[in-house]
Amino acid sequence: MSVVVTGAAGFLGNRLAQNLAKRGAQVVLCDQIEPPVVPAGGRALVGPLEETLGAAIASDTRAVVHLAAVVSSGAERDFDLGYRVNVDGLRGTLEACRARCAQPPKFVFASSLAVFGATDAADDATPTTPLNSYGAQKAIGELLVNDYSRKGFVDGRSVRLPTISIRPGAPNAAASGFASSILREPLAGQRGVCPLGLD
Repeated sequence: MSVVVTGAAGFLGNRLAQNLAKRGAQVVLCDQIEPPVVPAGGRALVGPLEETLGAAIASDTRAVVHLAAVVSSGAERDFDLGYRVNVDGLRGTLEACRARCAQPPKFVFASSLAVFGATDAADDATPTTPLNSYGAQKAIGELLVNDYSRKGFVDGRSVRLPTISIRPGAPNAAASGFASSILREPLAGQRGVCPLGLD
C-alpha cells in the first residue's frame, strides 16, 4: 500500500510518516525541504509540490495525507503564496489523484479551526466565517475535498486541527507560534517572548 504524505518534513507530517511505515505502509514523503527522518522503505521527494506530484502519486496510491501549507501569518503576509500553496497546491494534489490512481484513494486534508474565525465554541453546525486569508484558504480546501469526494475522485475527509503547542525546532510563521516559544525557549534556557499585552 502506497501512502503519500505532503508536508512530510513538518512536525506532524514526519511523525505520521514514521508511524505509517511502522504499520507496513510504503510511504512517499513530499516537501520543499528534506524530511528529518525518512522511514525504512520510504522515499522522499524534495521540491515544490507541483514538481513532485508526478512521481509521488501513482496508480497504486491508496491514501494521501495533505499537510503541505503556508501557515497562518505567512498566508496573510503573502497573499499570492498562500493561495498558490494552500488552494492551488491542494487542487493539484486532488487532480493528481483523479488522473493517476486506479481506485479513489483515501484523502485526508489538514484544515484548521481558523475556518471558524473568532468564536467561543464550534461544532459541526457552526458556519465557517474565517477572518483571515489562511482561514479562507482552508475553508476553500474543505469545499474542494467535499466536491472531489462527491464526484468519486477521492474518498476524502477534512480534519480541523487546533493549534499545535510546543512544536520542536525554530519558530515558524504560524500566528500561534508564540504559544510554542513562550514554553519551548525557557525550557531550553532561552528567553521567550509573548507578544500579547498585559490586558
